[in-house]
Amino acid sequence: MPDTTLPSTLATGIYERLRNDILDARLEPGRKLQLRFLMEHYEAGQTPLREALNRLSREHLVISKEQRGFFVKPVSLEELAELTKTRCWVEGIALRESMANATAEWEEALIVAHHRLSRTSRSLREDRFESNPQWEMLHRAFHGLLISNCGSQPLTAFCEQLTDQLQRYRALSSRKAFQVRKVADEHTQILNAVLERDLPRAMRMLEDHYNKTASFIIQDFPQASPG
Repeated sequence: MPDTTLPSTLATGIYERLRNDILDARLEPGRKLQLRFLMEHYEAGQTPLREALNRLSREHLVISKEQRGFFVKPVSLEELAELTKTRCWVEGIALRESMANATAEWEEALIVAHHRLSRTSRSLREDRFESNPQWEMLHRAFHGLLISNCGSQPLTAFCEQLTDQLQRYRALSSRKAFQVRKVADEHTQILNAVLERDLPRAMRMLEDHYNKTASFIIQDFPQASPG
């Protein structure tokens, strides 16, 4: 039988690189994804690139225009508001159920995740903002753990999709927010409310956390939005 492992692995690798570049806004919203540029930048052929682009289209990160090719999905204030509102709704439900199912193991995992996040620098540089991939990974892990105990895999999967959609917006405003926002304090407040089993406060802190992110994005949106 023919060995299909290498082509499959190659296609997956290209998809993941493209996806990460879109989520981190290195491929900015609205940009046309010209195949010649992609082939040179990712050192890949047309077939795996088209496969990756089609997959990203199904995830609503890329749009396909007839006779015009592929584009990174544009951003909009309307979508930001919709995504933020929906995330607050569904993660509120997931957090409520996670706290109802609280175990010592889950609480210990949260404490460890928060400790690791708080010990990691948000930026790779002190003189200017440069996103730290390790912090991003630990940040996602902490938020994922908050709702991981809800007992519903479809719910947590939907929350993860919303996280991905909003990551593009976060990436556009992180430099500005980094200078003034005390995000570590916000994480600590959320954790303390969860550990104290104060559900109303925990849900309010989480919602405030996400709405504050949206407010920073809105402030910077004219500069972030493509012309």
